[in-house]
Amino acid sequence: MTATANPTLGLRPFLPTDAPLLAVIFRAAIEELTGDDYSQAQQEAWASAADDEQAFAAKLAGRLTLVGMVNGSPVGFVALEGAEKIDMLYVHPAVAGQGIGTMLYDALERLATARGTARLSVEASDTAVAFFEQRGFVAQTRNTVLRGDEWLANTTMEKKLAAKASAS
Repeated sequence: MTATANPTLGLRPFLPTDAPLLAVIFRAAIEELTGDDYSQAQQEAWASAADDEQAFAAKLAGRLTLVGMVNGSPVGFVALEGAEKIDMLYVHPAVAGQGIGTMLYDALERLATARGTARLSVEASDTAVAFFEQRGFVAQTRNTVLRGDEWLANTTMEKKLAAKASAS
């Protein structure tokens, strides 16, 4: 295996063939990045959302889903439900903190703004709250969500978007 000093980052739309790998990224991100905020039982209940890969693929296909790439390989994804709800934003732990999440979020915000969306919302895990705060999101409500037999806490956050400039 060789390391690249300057990896090539990229974005592309979700393809149905991405689902198995994105399910792996989803599970790995939950299992390896959320341990400070959630118990192992909570993590397992949360990650089980990808156990039915057909349902997981259908969920991603039913949203505006972007895939983040490093050197041509998927390493993360973001999904927008409807016009304004960020439903999922996950990055593989091997590339966490390297700007992939920011790249995915920024692209999604640009697309939403271009479509005339006035605000974005997200139900951020405790692990992700700081990420969204750094991007201008403000906490609205604290929630508990049942996943399997486990209750997980999250925070509904919102960001007002600037109106897109009209062409002259």
